[in-house]
Amino acid sequence: MAFQRRRYNYYNRLRRLLPLICAFSGALLILFALLSIFSPPPDDSDRRISINYGADDEKHVTVVFRVPTSGGRSDRNIWRSWNAEFFHGCCNASTKFPHAKAITRNDRYLAIATSGGLNQQRTGIVDAVVAARILNATLVIPKLDQKSYWKDASDFSHIFQVDWFISFLSKDVKIIEQLPPKGGRTWSPSRMRVPRKCNEKCYINRVLPVLQKRHAVQLNKFDYRLSNKLRDDLQKLRCRVNYHALKFTDPILKMGNELVRRMRLRSKHYIALHLRFEPDMLAFSGCYYGGGDKEKKELRSIRRRWKTLHVNNPEKQRRQGRCPLTPEEVGLMLRALGYGSDVHIYVASGEVYGGEESLAPLKALFPHFYSKDTIATKEELEPFSSYSSRMAALDFLVCDESDVFVTNNNGNMARILAGRRRYFGHKPTIRPNAKKLYKLFLSKENTTWEEFASRVRTFQKGFMGEPKEVRAGRGEFHENPSTCICNNTDAKAKEGNMDSRKIGKKNKVTNDEHKEDEDAEWSSDYEEDQTDLQDRGLYNGTRLDYEDMSSSDEPELEEMLSD
Repeated sequence: MAFQRRRYNYYNRLRRLLPLICAFSGALLILFALLSIFSPPPDDSDRRISINYGADDEKHVTVVFRVPTSGGRSDRNIWRSWNAEFFHGCCNASTKFPHAKAITRNDRYLAIATSGGLNQQRTGIVDAVVAARILNATLVIPKLDQKSYWKDASDFSHIFQVDWFISFLSKDVKIIEQLPPKGGRTWSPSRMRVPRKCNEKCYINRVLPVLQKRHAVQLNKFDYRLSNKLRDDLQKLRCRVNYHALKFTDPILKMGNELVRRMRLRSKHYIALHLRFEPDMLAFSGCYYGGGDKEKKELRSIRRRWKTLHVNNPEKQRRQGRCPLTPEEVGLMLRALGYGSDVHIYVASGEVYGGEESLAPLKALFPHFYSKDTIATKEELEPFSSYSSRMAALDFLVCDESDVFVTNNNGNMARILAGRRRYFGHKPTIRPNAKKLYKLFLSKENTTWEEFASRVRTFQKGFMGEPKEVRAGRGEFHENPSTCICNNTDAKAKEGNMDSRKIGKKNKVTNDEHKEDEDAEWSSDYEEDQTDLQDRGLYNGTRLDYEDMSSSDEPELEEMLSD
């Protein structure tokens, strides 16, 4: 009986608590419902991106960072340069520049043999024309490098239009396709080399005496063998060669223009990215990208192939801006500069270290990701695919026609395109200020996205390809052809009431605020009385001059790192 009473009391208390339990449960359900209603829906605005550059299982280094999908509001037009309409390329010869017929000596023939990849050879071709003019000699169509690392059997006529080259420059330099026979036999010219950055006096003193005696001279390994500082008429001749006389052959132009057309069909605007992140490049740079022992072992193994390379301090290399940006870092920089995930990107690159794993963060940020291999068929590329120079020419055309050109390095292609895009209207050309961005990338998880993006925009002022960004005469002439950039007085006149002092005001502020960066970028290694840092394989400021190892005892290294 007592047991039944206890059981009755138990159930009675349970019945009293049941409504309270139900009420509490209902309140929790209502609270969860309200939270789900008022909280923002999950989307891509807080996408997490991680990358692991070849890390092994024991030391897995993962970079995690949140970025928005949109570029946000920008205080500038991200598709054009500020005040670009007030400047234009100009390279006509002055009336004081004699016609080639008046100064060319019939007993002087100059031949050159270029070296390196397509763009390094292009600099040699341009400078060869000027050297022939200095020596009052007839120029033989330059020989392209066919024996180096690239193993490309193409000659000049496979890449450039010979007849156009000869006829366009006929008033400046006499050019022939091959040396005439001497005494009924093939003429073998005397071979010699000239120092880097050799000026007019240098050519007169070193080459002319041999030319007067032998009558035919071939300058070997001819790249960057002419001074950046020449009189204006010779600088303008450089521009006539580089920007007008050198035209790709019709098959290259046709295929290149088709690639551009296909990019335009996909989007009104597109970015072209020249991405150099090959294993050999990274091994040479001596940089470390967080891939643990596996990365260190792989890159160390590659470096052993060149006995002349000394061991660099990876942290110091990075701190001094000497390391190419990773694909992820390029993507973050672009997003911070205002380019959203809807932007289409064409990527010109070789083998990327880490493969798809390295590219994954960039593709996540910019899913509209293309290359010539993805927008053209194997059959279409077959006539070019066995020749590195012709494939490089296709990339050159697509990059040149892009609305924005971006590079993670400062190699030959990046420099030549930077100069070309200045000449043809200052089209936006973004070069990373790696020295400043380095610290920002390291500490990005400790800042808000807004702060990160603001600092990127600040650091990149002066590195965007805008007019008067770099002082005249600074840096490689192929990258900064200041002698060939003129004021567009017609455009200024149309502005009417615009205060002329406002023209270029933004760029003046840029130069003043970032004078330190500019001086680091364009430092004194270009002075003729300084030891050429490129010959010693050293870097300069934020430049990545690893492609110019001319004094290396191992030519394969120099040739491989050129582009």
